[in-house]
Amino acid sequence: MKDFLDKREKGTLLIQRNRRLKKNLLRPMQLSISEDGYIHYGDKVLLVNPHHPETEAGRFLDGNLSLCLTPDEIKAHSSDELAVPCGLSATQTTIPVGRNTFMILSADRDTTGQVLRYGQNFRLGITGGVENKMLYLSSDHRSFLKSSKRSWLQEVYLTDEISYMNCWQATFLDPQLRLEYEGFPVRANSKILINHCYTNRGLATHRHLFL
Repeated sequence: MKDFLDKREKGTLLIQRNRRLKKNLLRPMQLSISEDGYIHYGDKVLLVNPHHPETEAGRFLDGNLSLCLTPDEIKAHSSDELAVPCGLSATQTTIPVGRNTFMILSADRDTTGQVLRYGQNFRLGITGGVENKMLYLSSDHRSFLKSSKRSWLQEVYLTDEISYMNCWQATFLDPQLRLEYEGFPVRANSKILINHCYTNRGLATHRHLFL
């Protein structure tokens, strides 16, 4: 009993750690407001797969889907911090909280405030509601030992290590105009493709798969 009371006073009980983690993940976040209509480095954004009404009802997830981090269930129950590597999934909520609010970060140098352009390398960082810990959206080639659990395609995950594995590029949606838009600024709230620089694969949320 004395050991229990001592841990409770220090806030190290498993239930206290778990509550802190959930509080951080569900902490309300404020998205950036674009005054000139473009995306800038340092902006806080949601990555949303918009609703497609032409898909068959019942087989797929309906509505808008936002990309969010999903901590490992076993590790999350025993810690109040995010363990890396951390997985991602799709959620039907588009309310900005700690687990689905990403930040546009420069891949080369400090360009905070500058406009993001098509064809430029950038990183997508997320704190999960914890201000002093940044995780980066990363990916790698598929292998026999490493792939997405449901689709068997290459895995997307979060890590705290900065490398070329977490570099991405914005690509114009219309393939007929992609060369013409190379170097143009990316508009806020617009449909774009996000390609992984290392594997040249597009970031995708499959509507028949949660992970």
